[in-house]
Amino acid sequence: MASFVSVVTGQLRQMPAGGLPRDLFALGIASKIRTDRNSTAIASSDFGCIVEAAPEAVLHPAKPSDIAALIRFSASSPAPFPVSPRGQGHSVRGQSLAPGGVVVDMRALGRGHHSRINVSADYVDAGGEQLWIDVLRATLEHGLAPRVWTDYLRITVGGTLSNAGIGGQAFRHGPQIANVQELDVVTGTGETVTCSCEKSSDLFFAALGGLGQFGVITRARIALEQAPKRVRWVRLAYSDVATFTRDQELLISKRASEAGFDYVEGQVQLNRTLNDGPKSTPFFSEGDVNRLARLASESGSAAIYIMETAMYYNDTTASSVDKKLEKVLEQLSFVPGFVFTKDVTYVQFLDRVREEEEVLRSAGLWDVPHPWLNLFIPRSRILDFDTSVVKGLLGGTNPVGVILMYPMNTNKWDDRMTAVAPLAEEDMFYTVGLLRSAVVPSDLELLERENEAVLTFCDKEGIECKQYLPHHMSWDGWQQHFGAKWSRIAEIKAKFDPHAILSPGQRIFQSTGSIAAA
Repeated sequence: MASFVSVVTGQLRQMPAGGLPRDLFALGIASKIRTDRNSTAIASSDFGCIVEAAPEAVLHPAKPSDIAALIRFSASSPAPFPVSPRGQGHSVRGQSLAPGGVVVDMRALGRGHHSRINVSADYVDAGGEQLWIDVLRATLEHGLAPRVWTDYLRITVGGTLSNAGIGGQAFRHGPQIANVQELDVVTGTGETVTCSCEKSSDLFFAALGGLGQFGVITRARIALEQAPKRVRWVRLAYSDVATFTRDQELLISKRASEAGFDYVEGQVQLNRTLNDGPKSTPFFSEGDVNRLARLASESGSAAIYIMETAMYYNDTTASSVDKKLEKVLEQLSFVPGFVFTKDVTYVQFLDRVREEEEVLRSAGLWDVPHPWLNLFIPRSRILDFDTSVVKGLLGGTNPVGVILMYPMNTNKWDDRMTAVAPLAEEDMFYTVGLLRSAVVPSDLELLERENEAVLTFCDKEGIECKQYLPHHMSWDGWQQHFGAKWSRIAEIKAKFDPHAILSPGQRIFQSTGSIAAA
């Protein structure tokens, strides 16, 4: 079967025609390899709906050793072929694709009778293919839960740990990768390695945030804490970005014993979005949206900033949650009267994006291109970014999607891991997520131009930002992204994936020669 590459924007390397080595289909895993068009078509695109690249085949492993056998065969072949693990395919730039190679359907690992989520007193062992929503359900049966969550839970453990895994709890506990105690990893040579910060630590730190470049995560041991039962979910409105960011920084700078909120994030609602966008959301009623639109008009602000927070509690603390919330709110400078609250279960709060997904799916707005751009912005430059990008470049737009803006503490990130954060000398940095959708064909080109303009502005103005869920088209781009870590990353790549067969959709290493040259 000849390989096929189709790229809407960007470009993946085309593999030579001729298909996979015939000897592959003589292996014991042959019955688990699918080459039919339906199987390869599903594995040819991702959530981004921007890049398409067909694999030659899809492996449906029954156990991690099946993945090891596939990779070992490729690595020992005269012409090694690419292998890419795919969980939910929630990448946006083709990162989970394997043009001309084999995509590993990680979700197949969880379809057997043997449980791959095992809960202990203070940790859970979860298969890399497991969805976070299923990890939540399993741990809650023991009154426990992981400490850090991404906003969307229907993605896999291995997928988020290969990037970092960020959310509103990260200011206190760090990203998800900072809460991992041990990994099982199948390397690019087909070796299965159990690693931790004490054992095979080079692989452990490389794989966490490693973009799938050093191995396939098949198991992760994740720290747990006592789970709350309920959440007081609070959103506060600001018409001034300086006040908004000052309050966010106040909340995340408090020690755990002093902090009032267990979760802190933020959103930017552009003026036009408030006036021309949805009249209600799963959180805000139509009356709420109208009030926010009037606030923007009366204040003359180009945007309204929404701080989203959450206070966890259980049966023993339920009687004091109102007083605790009142005490915290007294320290903040949101617009008077613009406090919006909900009281929900812990699961309802963590799985809140599911309701938004259902709304988008019903409107036909889920399976559309998602030219997302996620940036880490130094704390010292967030106001400059807001003025020139949010209110400037994007000020007149009405995107379908959301703009996130919230800070995290730099000292909660372990620099030994592959994931990068900006300016270690600053104690905080902001994540800004331009999570926008192209609902008509012309939107994609426009949004891509705006993304490029944002990156050009940051480069021109010396804003040393880093991309989260990064996408670069050149070695220079990747070297700049990783900075001082680059030489070490190239060294570890050469050790654990010497033929550069793993996750080629990231476009970091394209061949053995590229590793040597790095």
